[in-house]
Amino acid sequence: MKTASLPSLRVDPELRQAAESVLLDGESLSSLMESSLRASVSRRQIQRDFVARGVQSRDRARRTGEYYDAADVHAELEAMLVAAETTQGKR
Repeated sequence: MKTASLPSLRVDPELRQAAESVLLDGESLSSLMESSLRASVSRRQIQRDFVARGVQSRDRARRTGEYYDAADVHAELEAMLVAAETTQGKR
């Protein structure tokens, strides 16, 4: 597969210096920028999918009239967390 180029990025000298100061051994500024872009794209895809699931859930609740009280959901999640932590011996 052929690679593609992205537009060049103009930044303040301070940002470039900050980016260069956190490079790992053998890491280039280009590889840092690419990994940051990949992480940002992934985060936005996850966020978009989360919102879409929320909208679907809202629509289903409106259609069926079946709603859940937030306090009940939080209590159930807390119980699940306590059970998982107890099983793992963390709490």
